[in-house]
Amino acid sequence: MAGMRVPPEMFRFTSGERAELYVAVLHAFGEANERLETALGLDDVRARLRSIGWLDPLDDGELADALGQLKTWQLLDVTQNHAENYRTADEYERRNLQYSLTRRGEAALAGVVHAMSVLASTGALQTAVLDAIADRLGELAGHLSDAATADRRVFSTLTELEGHLEALRGNTRQFNGELQRLLRAEGADQETFREVKAATVAYLQEFTENLEQRAHTIATRIELVERHGVGLLHHRALLGAELPPVPGQDPGAAWLELRRARWEGLQAWFRPVDGSTPRVLQLFSVARRAIIALLQVLDRITESRRRSTSAVADFRELARWFAVAPSEADSHLLWSTAFGLGSARHAHLGHPDPELVSSSARWEDAPPVEVSALLRSAGRTERFSRTGRVRDVAAVKAARADQARAERAALRAAWDLLDTGGGVRLSGFERLDHEVFERLLDLLGRALATAPDDDGVRRGTTSDGRVEILLRLPADDHRAPATLRTPRGVFVGPDCDVEIRVVGGRGASGSREAAR
Repeated sequence: MAGMRVPPEMFRFTSGERAELYVAVLHAFGEANERLETALGLDDVRARLRSIGWLDPLDDGELADALGQLKTWQLLDVTQNHAENYRTADEYERRNLQYSLTRRGEAALAGVVHAMSVLASTGALQTAVLDAIADRLGELAGHLSDAATADRRVFSTLTELEGHLEALRGNTRQFNGELQRLLRAEGADQETFREVKAATVAYLQEFTENLEQRAHTIATRIELVERHGVGLLHHRALLGAELPPVPGQDPGAAWLELRRARWEGLQAWFRPVDGSTPRVLQLFSVARRAIIALLQVLDRITESRRRSTSAVADFRELARWFAVAPSEADSHLLWSTAFGLGSARHAHLGHPDPELVSSSARWEDAPPVEVSALLRSAGRTERFSRTGRVRDVAAVKAARADQARAERAALRAAWDLLDTGGGVRLSGFERLDHEVFERLLDLLGRALATAPDDDGVRRGTTSDGRVEILLRLPADDHRAPATLRTPRGVFVGPDCDVEIRVVGGRGASGSREAAR
């Protein structure tokens, strides 16, 4: 593509006899930029080279030639320093010229640094990144619904979301490449090879355990943000970005175009607008196929290790048995048992036209007869019949879809029932269905498993981040216990203050009435 064309001189500094010096000089300018030093003289460049570990002897002429070559490739820019006072001609020659990185030089250095980091890093499938994407989307939905939220908060949250998405894409792409190389690899050390593949299987299984649930949560929150308007989101983020003015052009147009492209990338991963399969589910399929392939390889390695002997040893042992056989009949019996050979089962087959072949003709002179390969394994020839009917699974799929919808509806009803909308006493629930009571116990367990904050509040959330519970234990031991009744029994425990928040819940009044 024309937009991806790299300038021919841009990475020429990475090859040739002096490539190491050129790379070190650019790294020296990069280190200077980190310290907000944009222009370096000859002595400054030499000092920076020593600071990054360049210890080879380098005279002024060689260093000046290297700087001049980088300027020829448009990676460095040179200016004269008119603000200094020079006492001697030698000092003028050494301190007059000031070098600085051009935009092309910054891009070339960033490309080299990124390439080396990719070579040194390993990809990963991180569920924490998926949870972070869901959290940022939830925060964006909250910011858009609240007009009082500062535009800077919208900008910072959107930036964090795009950073998490880019990390997910980069790590997934790199991990998939490493996974495919692992599937093709044949390790010399079988024990190490087996341990690596077994650990990879466990890693993939842990990642795919709740992947569909996390993907559904992210898709739901994308839809929630889109209800408020993606255009409004980008407009408020642009206001919060506070872009500096650029002479002759509006930086906001290019900034908005980049935001739209990244939002389309987010949709392609979790909620495609064209109805195609989300990439995160494609990743799920790739992980499942990799698990199956790795397990098959592990089975082959295990079977090969179980074999206690070889074919050579088997034949030698069989030769000893033949040597000690008491009679020729016993030798024939041993032969038949060991190799399973018998008379030809295709001797009953005839030619298509038996009259063309004399019955007295020798087998060597007679034309060959086509023998079915099925005779060897099954002892019979093929029989061609009508193809079996393909089973209609539409009813099974419909029943499973109805079951899944019913389970999701029951889960939503349970969360809506437990949504307090504010702080309530645990005893206020009084009577609950057993399934709802089990979810309440799970929330209480998650909260009690965490340490209290400065206000004495314990917080817990479900794995999908949709439900949050705030638990305050009683200040004294004399408070009346809480009694909750279910169709299967009675629960008695300390009466504490609880607050359960559900994303998209219906509020406190309806929940408490439904609980009663």
